[in-house]
Amino acid sequence: MSLTIFEQLTALLDKNHASYRVMKHPTAGRSEEVAKIRGTQLGQGAKGLVCHIKGNGVKQHVLAILPADKQADLSKLAHQIGGTRASLASPKEVDDLTQCVFGAIPPFSFHPALKLVADPLLFERFDELAFNAGTLERSIILNTQDYKRIAQPELISFIRDEETQQ
Repeated sequence: MSLTIFEQLTALLDKNHASYRVMKHPTAGRSEEVAKIRGTQLGQGAKGLVCHIKGNGVKQHVLAILPADKQADLSKLAHQIGGTRASLASPKEVDDLTQCVFGAIPPFSFHPALKLVADPLLFERFDELAFNAGTLERSIILNTQDYKRIAQPELISFIRDEETQQ
């Protein structure tokens, strides 16, 4: 199931002449663990959260991408999209919308009902982004500007303020 997402990803990246590499590795449950295995900085990780945005007539599923060393402010995300509240999607919804398990979601949306957004900080600190590629055993390390050009996420600031991250 998830291998299909991996194949879609690599086909998309190849078609768009992206600079990337694939890394096979043991399953790692947390962003810190997988960054060590990959040999990348934690902030290079592109973490994806599947969320529901509701309120003000808005009912939208969103794939929100942010650096792995930061936390999302779901309230800020909801307001930026025009809703009043946001929550994380259920495991079933995540599977239906991404064909991936939690932790393996790449920063690309292949489902028409899943809006792709990214926090601008993702593009400001590192030349390469790293992410699980539809499976917990494979990562892609991709040129940051190639990601931005190919995925074309809507840029929305939704990182939780530093003082509230502790």
